[in-house]
Amino acid sequence: MKYILALDQGTTSSRSIVFDADGHPVATAQKEFRQIFPQPGWVEHDAMEIWTTQLATAKQVLKKAGLKASDIAGIGITNQRETVVVWDRKSGKPISNAIVWQDRRTAGFCDSLKKHGHAAMLQKKTGLVIDAYFSASKLRWILDNVPGARKRAAAGELAFGTIDTWLLWNLTAGAVHATDVTNASRTQLLNIHTGEWDEDLLKLFKIPRALLPEVRASSGVFGDTTALGGSVPVAGIAGDQQAALFGQVCVKPGMVKNTYGTGCFMLMNTGTKPVLSGHQLLTTIAWRIGDRTEYALEGSIFIGGAVVQWLRDGLGIIRNAAEVEKLAAEVPDNGGVYLVPAFAGLGAPHWDPYARGLIIGLTRGSSRAHIARAALESVALQVADLISAMQADSGIKIKELRVDGGASRNDLLMQMQADILGCAVVRAGVTETTAMGAAALAGLAVGVWNDLRDLQAHWSEDRRFTPQMKPAARKKLRNEWEAATARAAGWVK
Repeated sequence: MKYILALDQGTTSSRSIVFDADGHPVATAQKEFRQIFPQPGWVEHDAMEIWTTQLATAKQVLKKAGLKASDIAGIGITNQRETVVVWDRKSGKPISNAIVWQDRRTAGFCDSLKKHGHAAMLQKKTGLVIDAYFSASKLRWILDNVPGARKRAAAGELAFGTIDTWLLWNLTAGAVHATDVTNASRTQLLNIHTGEWDEDLLKLFKIPRALLPEVRASSGVFGDTTALGGSVPVAGIAGDQQAALFGQVCVKPGMVKNTYGTGCFMLMNTGTKPVLSGHQLLTTIAWRIGDRTEYALEGSIFIGGAVVQWLRDGLGIIRNAAEVEKLAAEVPDNGGVYLVPAFAGLGAPHWDPYARGLIIGLTRGSSRAHIARAALESVALQVADLISAMQADSGIKIKELRVDGGASRNDLLMQMQADILGCAVVRAGVTETTAMGAAALAGLAVGVWNDLRDLQAHWSEDRRFTPQMKPAARKKLRNEWEAATARAAGWVK
């Protein structure tokens, strides 16, 4: 039996997972790495540390599984998106720390792009809103602030990459400088209609073309690595959220997945035509297999599972995260209490950085249990806002929501989600859907799986939650939530 190795390079840790030919995880290894905060709002990583931790977990997981490089049919890479690394092509050493997707240092520059009227052009070409979140402004910052960088970049001495490109370069000992379309579509430098780097965007952000990697399909052999002992092809790459969409086998238009982590990331497959959003969602490339490119609508929620951490660490009303389900179940409803977790502003579809958190509807009868319930409902209600925006943009009514991520293990939250959406919520049998997506893209390229039908046959559900709430109760909940979020909006002047 041949196995697939998935490298899952995340924001706080590097992980490696071996999957068998049935799509089951065989072994996992994980290593955390440092988070660097040089100034308020700045977030950096040491790119060399990312590479060494990722390689160490890859070696460790093969040892755990009792496998050699020759047992691995291919490697799939999935990664934190938008994070920027620039390195010297000769030495392979980064010229600065990586600037992480969460970093806000270029917010002022992004505001000036909006003021000068570039928003419509950027959305049309890239599917993205102007924001410091994406790679282009971060890359520009490195070129402008690391001494000599701009001159060296123009001379072709430097290479730029998102984390997938950086790992691929190191795995192939500098032989391959490439990325896939999903990661490229998050840089704000790729035209998502042509799948090519865009001259107008390069000019706007002052990025020399000599820096950029080659853009390729998400499934296919990128190159071979000997870093694990024998020669193994790197055969699949996708950014983490697109990989999760593929891992959930959401391969038909209208299929939606939501990942419940610290925040929530939702993607809807819209097929071979990009749908530009009228509701402040992002349009992104879902994947390219062969010469077929599929697209997705994406919405992100800043505070998902993190609201439970706040109940524990901020309010101190629970001792551990697992307690929240029991506490929230002590009351039959929220008793009129709503919690809007806009601790860092509101994400899609509001995009309001000036919103702040609130708890409203409190009476003398309100208890810890009502607040816990309102906290869980806040996650499900934010997800419902995203679904409404996606349905409005795409004209597709969703039939079910496929879910994964840590907080998806909370049965009460998943039941609330089904009730508030009025459709089935399906929890995946394999919760490692991000890594599975990378493995599936690689496995397709090297023949472990034959086609999408083969992948669908290996996908399984753990549990299906069906709506039990009456439509009138659902409507009341959504209307009151809307009123609560309106009060939280624009609080910071």
